[in-house]
Amino acid sequence: MATVLVTGGCGFIGSNFVRHLLATDSGARVVNLDALTYAGNPDNLRDLEGHPRYSFLKGDITSADDVRTALSLGVSDVINFAAESHVDRSIQNSGPFVRTNVLGTQVLLDAAREFRIARYVQVSTDEVYGSLGPTGFFREDTPLAPNSPYSASKAGADMLVRAYHHTFGLNAVITRCSNNYGPYQYPEKLIPLFVTNLFADKPVPVYGDGQQVRDWIHVSDHCLGVEAAWRTGRAGEVYNFGGRCEMTNLDLTRLLLKLIGKPESLIRYVEDRLGHDRRYAIDCAKAERELGWQPRVSFADGLRETVEWYRTNTKWLEDLKRRNAN
Repeated sequence: MATVLVTGGCGFIGSNFVRHLLATDSGARVVNLDALTYAGNPDNLRDLEGHPRYSFLKGDITSADDVRTALSLGVSDVINFAAESHVDRSIQNSGPFVRTNVLGTQVLLDAAREFRIARYVQVSTDEVYGSLGPTGFFREDTPLAPNSPYSASKAGADMLVRAYHHTFGLNAVITRCSNNYGPYQYPEKLIPLFVTNLFADKPVPVYGDGQQVRDWIHVSDHCLGVEAAWRTGRAGEVYNFGGRCEMTNLDLTRLLLKLIGKPESLIRYVEDRLGHDRRYAIDCAKAERELGWQPRVSFADGLRETVEWYRTNTKWLEDLKRRNAN
């Protein structure tokens, strides 16, 4: 029975992965280490309290003591979802991003060596590649060219993982994914922010001309990819995951307006973000070829289900707002 340390398991992607692994592998145990920052929401996994194969520890990946305590619970593998991830916040203050994303990764890697962890998975982002022109795709061998403090901190973490594999022989893989959407996402990111604003008849802020292009993937497909990389990925390799769904931010906004039944007069164009990358697009052929992975959720179905999830989980949203107001 594998016992997996999932760091950041109370966050958006981490909590979806915890649910996925417990539901699909009856032989897996999960230890969730989360610092419960503003985006780490214990309500995301509240219904798993008392689950015989799940345990939660409040702790920070930058604390060697916290990490050792978690790994001492018989952990065999580590999957690192813990990260500061909101670009806007990294522009305001990059310190927490360097601390969590770089230092935290270094602490985890040292502990993984100390405890002889069987496999370490670093969950990263396509933003480390920088920005694309109107054509082309990010491949795993695309040079890293991060343009925000957030993406620079994630690129630094990726380089540490690569170095620990090559220097120390750590059995590690790196995954890089495009923009995620789905249930339990903190409402500062585009889709949940716009959805919750529109439910309340509030305007939605579109940066610049709204022509920035993103590749969207449902969080459940990302979880399948991370699991596949953990189980069968080659040590030292990088695997890209994307939804093969490129869309401008403005087109996505209009689609959300249509789904929720709100007028385009709620669109508010605002000053563009500093250093805003123009286009991301993922070539995930390597993951499809080597891991047997493919995205399964169509964007139309996934977006409709996501909107409905936020519509029917207003208590989750209100409790989150109340917790972070205190």
